[in-house]
Amino acid sequence: MATQPAEQSRRFDPDAFESFRFLGRDLDAEGCVALRYALDDEHEFLEEFDIPLRAPVSSQLRERVDGLLSLLHWVAGVSYYKMAAPPTVGCEGELPTPAVARLLESLYSEGLGEFAFVNKLAALPRPSFPSGPLDAPGPGPVALARDARVLVPIGGGKDSIVALETMRRSEHETVLFSVGNAPPMIRTERVAGLPRLIVNRRLDPRVHELNLAGALNGHVPITAIVACVALLTAALNGFEAVVMANERSASSGNLHWDGIEVNHQFSKSLRAEDLLRAALAQSAPGLELFSILRPASELSIARAFARLGEYHGSFTSCNAIFRLDPARRAGSWCCDCPKCRFVFLVLAPFSDPAHLREVFGRDLLQQEDQFEGFALLTATGGEKPFECVGEEQESLAAIRLLSEDPRWRGHRVLQRLIEEVLPLHPAPVGSPSSALTLSDRHRVPAHLMPYVDALLGA
Repeated sequence: MATQPAEQSRRFDPDAFESFRFLGRDLDAEGCVALRYALDDEHEFLEEFDIPLRAPVSSQLRERVDGLLSLLHWVAGVSYYKMAAPPTVGCEGELPTPAVARLLESLYSEGLGEFAFVNKLAALPRPSFPSGPLDAPGPGPVALARDARVLVPIGGGKDSIVALETMRRSEHETVLFSVGNAPPMIRTERVAGLPRLIVNRRLDPRVHELNLAGALNGHVPITAIVACVALLTAALNGFEAVVMANERSASSGNLHWDGIEVNHQFSKSLRAEDLLRAALAQSAPGLELFSILRPASELSIARAFARLGEYHGSFTSCNAIFRLDPARRAGSWCCDCPKCRFVFLVLAPFSDPAHLREVFGRDLLQQEDQFEGFALLTATGGEKPFECVGEEQESLAAIRLLSEDPRWRGHRVLQRLIEEVLPLHPAPVGSPSSALTLSDRHRVPAHLMPYVDALLGA
């Protein structure tokens, strides 16, 4: 890999680059994936994944997963493309299929909407991906045999816990999956008592160096990358499907800018799921992907999770524990971010105050300096935060439920939310019954819906 003098690395001008290139990809017999990229001819990058295997990769298996390896290469490249967000991309060698190109054009534009908005770019990146001939039809309904083995990605938060518990209640053999091995993942595996496949990811260390030198940095569609790693891991280990934990609320954006709805959770949305399923049908026919939680709101997921008391001492949904910089990484709930506030708020209607105080270490609805942060969850006083939080209506629904709950009614922050926020949003906006009703816009196989209803229904 090309190296740069330290003096050159200190000067990185994003506007100086014209193209981002996909150089090559490899998968060895031991499961090591190597993905190579370049910005013009000046900077080359290598990203690696170590995938656990049940047996060494044969030449026949390597050939069968080539489409998935290519898909991962193209999707994971967004972490390097965004450092300069140049106008053109180039695929050396094999070209993406049309469905894959459509997925990439969405991930490298709408998937970078928050990144572009926060970095005050003049416009949203809109690179065009060249594509080869159509070589497979688009996806139909999810086809999942009742004895299929499924892989469920987990992050240690409430959503993936509800997803794994939904799947373990079905007849499917369920194995957990993660990229990395953060403490909440370890604790979740321990409580679940299910096996887990762990992938180790190594970003090119020069990304951090160039970020310090002036490269653009910010949010990327990480869920799409994790899904592609999970799909390749599934194919290499004989699984028939990857089952995600993306809820219907993820399809709701934060604000409108440059002709799009900027959505922090774009790669968790139903639209992104459909784009990825179409790309998968042209990359690895027969392998399935869907989200088991898609019918549900975050509020209904919180209600289901509140019943899973065995996990309450082990889960953490705060994203501060996943920061790349270890010096900034939290050990548990930071209690001062939109995600902590949102999870506290949606769990509160189904929890006792003393129990939530024990889980979080604080009672956030008693801390008056948290009021503005809670109000923003309803988009009162500004836009919904760029975080993995639910729709504004769900936060309003949680406040309405709490306003009628004598256990919570005297909490200082809740009182202000009732007095200052609810009057701005008259009923039926934020109706609890609407927020808790399961949607029919999903790709869940029909034979799994009884399990979804049992855990997430009323």
